[in-house]
Amino acid sequence: MAHRDCPRTAASGGNGYTEKNHSRAAPTRPMTQLDPRSLIAMAGLMAALMAVVLYFMRRYYPPSIQGIGYWAGAPLMWLLATVMFSGRGVFPDLFSMVVANTLLLVGTTAFYIGCRRFLGHGGGWRLWGSVAALSALLFAWLTYGYSSYPLRLGSFTALMICIHAANLRFLLRHGGKRFPVRLVEVVLVLHIAVLAVRLSTTLVGRAGNDLMEPSLYQTLYIGAYVLTVLMLSIGAVLMATDRLTTELNHLATHDALTHTLNRRALLDRFEEELARSQRTGKGPALMMLDLDHFKAVNDTRGHQHGDAVLVHFVQRAQAVLRRPDRLGRYGGEEFVVLLPETGAQNAQAVAQRIHAAATSGHALDCQLSIGLTTWLGPQDTLDAMLARADKALYQAKAQGRNQTCVA
Repeated sequence: MAHRDCPRTAASGGNGYTEKNHSRAAPTRPMTQLDPRSLIAMAGLMAALMAVVLYFMRRYYPPSIQGIGYWAGAPLMWLLATVMFSGRGVFPDLFSMVVANTLLLVGTTAFYIGCRRFLGHGGGWRLWGSVAALSALLFAWLTYGYSSYPLRLGSFTALMICIHAANLRFLLRHGGKRFPVRLVEVVLVLHIAVLAVRLSTTLVGRAGNDLMEPSLYQTLYIGAYVLTVLMLSIGAVLMATDRLTTELNHLATHDALTHTLNRRALLDRFEEELARSQRTGKGPALMMLDLDHFKAVNDTRGHQHGDAVLVHFVQRAQAVLRRPDRLGRYGGEEFVVLLPETGAQNAQAVAQRIHAAATSGHALDCQLSIGLTTWLGPQDTLDAMLARADKALYQAKAQGRNQTCVA
């Protein structure tokens, strides 16, 4: 027979009491939160790491990649700023407020100037450096003269938005479409948006009373700053590495003196064009060029003068070539020109323009002989075209030089 459990009753001194089973709740473990000071320390650690990385990149990357020094200086400034912010209450306000905020602006300015130098532009430092210097006076006044955390925060945020916006505008106009630049642009846009929200909350009186106040707003804003420091530094590393890769590829495919395609790269382009001709039915023309009496130029005027003649010739020839045409140095004073989808008549017109450009009256002008051939059909090969062009070139030399022969 089933029965119910009843409360147990016990008597003590005539007074009865009911003993109830109470379930004791387990103590709640407080949720671990990253306070502003911890986030600032994290930002300092990231800034220190990226400063070291960019410093060594500056030392070992070629000097042609400019701007890395400014990029290395930016996280260093951010690191010093985070150290001073973390010392709020220990360091004097001059360092933990005035100098710290100024260093953040100087570091952001240095990153902007690094982007300008990287893309081959000067300027910018005088204007924004002056802004950063004047901001130090503003922060000092808002700390010691008219002490106001909201005003100091709003002024700093507005200035940071201005520097980011100037950098973003510059990159959009001059940075191109490569991924590292796009990454930096996205980071700048996102941080500008976060700063705009922070500025708006400051204007409506929700800025808080102190940077170290453990509020949700401060945690989000400082967390966004931590990510910005990291991602901007990573963007700088990627931009410099991408440029280094581009330069190495250029060295591997271009002649060091004339900066035209070297022999290997030129023949690869020919093979690609011949493969395309198999699909389209429209083949290329090939010209082999040789500067007349170039050995005598080296012997009588010296090799430096001879190098100057080669560079001058390449500049003049490229000025009259069409956009899809490719000029490459085949060896010594010999050059080869690839003319995609070009028949004999159009190819001869290009050869005439090259002759005219090479003898325009400049002190470094020279005469040249040209051997020309065109694609004969799907059975034609690169070796066969080179052989015909070489034969036509020797025919031009045998007939008195400074002319074009067709094979």
